[in-house]
This record gives sequence, structure tokens and C-alpha cells, in this order.
Amino acid sequence: MRFNQGFISRSALGRIGAAGLALSLLAGGAVVAQSALTKIPSEVQHGDYKLDPEHGKITWSVDHLGFSTYVGQFVNVQAELKLDPANPSASILTATIPLADVASNSDGLNRHLQTADFFDTANHPVATFRSTRITVDADDRDEATVHGELTLRGVTRPVVMEVEFNQAGTTRGGYKAGFDGEATIKRSDFGINFGLPALGDEVKLHIEGEFVKAAG
Repeated sequence: MRFNQGFISRSALGRIGAAGLALSLLAGGAVVAQSALTKIPSEVQHGDYKLDPEHGKITWSVDHLGFSTYVGQFVNVQAELKLDPANPSASILTATIPLADVASNSDGLNRHLQTADFFDTANHPVATFRSTRITVDADDRDEATVHGELTLRGVTRPVVMEVEFNQAGTTRGGYKAGFDGEATIKRSDFGINFGLPALGDEVKLHIEGEFVKAAG
């Protein structure tokens, strides 16, 4: 395209050139930001991380009388991750789940879940998890098995979680590492027997979290 300088002043051409340069720099910055992300676990920064509560939730699902699968979430989860990519088995994951912060899309069920029929939050307001062993899949370094102990209603049982690494890098809010995971527990193992066997005993858990590296 040729510009007719009879209609575009020299100063206007200068502004167009400056704008083009600014756009070029912005585009370059976007490329740099994108290149800073990694999907290779060994490239993730070593250190202490905390879960971003706005991007960390546990979705649970359970069979409802054989008619459907009922789904809800735990929100405001708190978790800490001591991450050692060079030696994943030395990494440690801990989490605290406030049981009153359950979202089931039913106010009545939310209230019922707080009673002794289910979580008994008057006596056991939180559930906790602590990893005991982490092993990386030899065939797929993006995947790991996290063995740990879940304490719910004062009962502690072993839980195995299959975890997949998504990506890591610097973004708004700092340096982050993202994961998701799957686990299945039996609620009867923790003394939650209400409605059995009509209501499902197995509860499937889907965990997603963005962990932010601590400053310094």
C-alpha cells in the first residue's frame, strides 16, 4: 500500500511509525511471556508454593440413588507445596479443606452436610491431607502418584491421588505451577454411613490447583 503524502502529514507518518514500533514491542513482549512458560516438569522452579484459593477447588461426585451423579465443590481450600523438581520424591503436599465451605447447589443439602449425618462440622470443621510419598511415572514425566493420608471426621485413612502437571511460568500474580488430580475414597471409611447403600459410598474427587511460588 502507498500512502499519499498529500493527505498524510510528515508528523502523522511519524506517529504511525511510533505506533507500529509500540505494537511490535508489545508483540515481542507477548512472545517472551509465552516462551517463559514450560510444560516440562524438570524445568519448574524449586521452592515453596501456596495454592491460589481462587484457582484451587475440589469437585466431588457421588451416585444419587442410581438416578444420577450428584456433583458439588469444596472451595477456599488451603494448600502448601514444597516442590523439588530434581527430586520429586522429596516434595511435600499438605492441604486443609474447610468443610463448611461446600457448594452443592442446594442450601438444604449444604446445611445437611454440616450435621453428624455427614461431616459433623461442629466437632470436625476441617479435613486435612498430607502426602507421604510421591512417585513420578517412568513413562510419562507429566504424571505422578501422590500417596497420602486424609483425615476426615477425626478418622485418618490412606488416599492415592493421580496427578498431572499442566504447566508453570510467570504470569499475573507471580510464578505459578498448575496441576490437576483424581482420587476416589469411600465415605464409609470415615464413618459417613448416612443413606447407604442407596446413596453411593464411593466419592470421586477431582482436584485442580494453581500454586504460586513464595516471594524470595
